[in-house]
Amino acid sequence: MSAIQHAATLVRPMTTRVREIEIPEPAANEVRVRLQGCGICASGLPVWEGRDWFKYPLEAGSPGHEGWGLVDAVGPGIDDIEVGQRVAMMSGHAYAEYDIASRDCVVPLPEELDDEPFPGEPFGCAMNIFDRSDIHSGHNVAVVGGGFLGLLLTQLAADAGAHVVVLSHREFALQLALTMDAEDTIATQDDGHDAERALQLTGGRGFDRVIEVAGLQSALDLASEITAEHARLIIAGYHQDGPRQVNMQQWNWRGLDVINAHERTMDRYVSGVQKAIQAALEGRLDPFPLLTHTVSLGAMDQGFRLMRERPEGFVKALMLNERPL
Repeated sequence: MSAIQHAATLVRPMTTRVREIEIPEPAANEVRVRLQGCGICASGLPVWEGRDWFKYPLEAGSPGHEGWGLVDAVGPGIDDIEVGQRVAMMSGHAYAEYDIASRDCVVPLPEELDDEPFPGEPFGCAMNIFDRSDIHSGHNVAVVGGGFLGLLLTQLAADAGAHVVVLSHREFALQLALTMDAEDTIATQDDGHDAERALQLTGGRGFDRVIEVAGLQSALDLASEITAEHARLIIAGYHQDGPRQVNMQQWNWRGLDVINAHERTMDRYVSGVQKAIQAALEGRLDPFPLLTHTVSLGAMDQGFRLMRERPEGFVKALMLNERPL
């Protein structure tokens, strides 16, 4: 008789159910992980809310891809990861008690991080965006959006010696940004004067690096307006609700370097997670205070609602498995 696990299944928009499914056996070069938890990613919000192009029910455990836990079994051909080792994994069905990934999607975690939840994929994304932003000491950097990713990038840019300004409409996020060594913040008001307020901080010149992390047309417009001539505009927000419009005359006139800071190869994801581990060990990255809310496997809808509503004090939610591991 096959062993059974519990997994969250999105049966229709905004409705998940915990179902019993078989625990899969790892094939050659695969690793099975008994999951301690999984981050709830903003990219999954439209899937949970429902769009015309999604088909329900989704596969059990989907779209969880920020899992971490203990290696439970390994398939043939793997000799560099042991059962019981703690790892972060990039998989696709991690809203569950177990998930499987190929060996190249699994990153071992050091013992120093044993007491911390470690959704490695978003941590790695922050490191990859930071690398592609090419931020140096003395740069004026604007981060447009004060969510989880924006606050991680604030830490990294400030540690690099940049002068960081965070723009957000959430007062709680702005206060957090100051604790992460942002030099200034701007409470965006969507009144047509947000760019003017930001540019005043640079004497009207604009910022050397502008990182847009909100994934909204309005944020992209604002980021474009405050990027200095011959500076770099980094698109880190996940724009997933259709086409965007940009002011190409403005981009052309200013000679901007525009970077789409999204990765699509597993080696880049893994490299980012490895860099995040090292940055956390060295104290350059401290993501753990930003993991503000937790839900159980049976309360995934609550986790997505938290992400959509963003109540006071919210930055990022995690699904934590209830069974001790």
